[in-house]
Amino acid sequence: MRRFSLLILPIMAAQLLLWCNVSAADTLTEKRIETIIQEIDELYRSETSRGGMTMEIVTPNWERTLEMSFWSEGMEKTLIRIHSPAKERGVGTLRIEDEMWNYLPKTNKVIKIPPSMMMSSWMGSDFTNDDLVKEFSLFEDYTYEAATVDNPDTSLLYIDCIPREDLPIVWGHIVIAARRSDHLPVWQRYYDEKDNLMRILEYSEYTTFDNRTIPAVMTMLPQDEDGKTVVRYTSLEFDVDLPGGTFSLRNLRTPE
Repeated sequence: MRRFSLLILPIMAAQLLLWCNVSAADTLTEKRIETIIQEIDELYRSETSRGGMTMEIVTPNWERTLEMSFWSEGMEKTLIRIHSPAKERGVGTLRIEDEMWNYLPKTNKVIKIPPSMMMSSWMGSDFTNDDLVKEFSLFEDYTYEAATVDNPDTSLLYIDCIPREDLPIVWGHIVIAARRSDHLPVWQRYYDEKDNLMRILEYSEYTTFDNRTIPAVMTMLPQDEDGKTVVRYTSLEFDVDLPGGTFSLRNLRTPE
């Protein structure tokens, strides 16, 4: 037993030294944190993009699934249009920079969404208006630093994002876990100003669309009630040619 211990100690020491060297070379510098946050902000976007997705909304009393198409241009413009269920077919959401509108085909009305409503639920889901159209940017509207979490996973990096002052953002801060290997997000935890955990966004089913690997599924889990909302990307293309007038009120009203 003593001879075994003498043999194994140098091996353990070598492994520990190797781990320390890897950790020292793989620290979360300020520049790396900025890079990760920007990559997460632009994960599903490019100069232009378009695709399809489903949204499954589960509550204690009812469930429904929406099928949608979306188009985007950079971080400034987004258009979402619902195809099913039939009673919501044609409902659309458009954002251009700091302005957002919803189109309701049953009444043929376009309703402008005030900034105070950006954190309200989108179509009864656990995602907010801002989650879907991204008026607020993690990279531009938050400050960020390395985070400390309980029972950390050594394969992940942790970042704490704090909203800048004077912005109508309800979160006290957001903690993000990203894969150390490729910076893809694993989860985001949203806390209120009293540091109460309010919701968790989980990423899964990492899939390659148009030569870019992304989490194809996002599951939002509210912590103050039962239920969840699951968004699944079914198709996604980047740097595509979009028709002129795609991001316009006239196109928002256009029937399918």
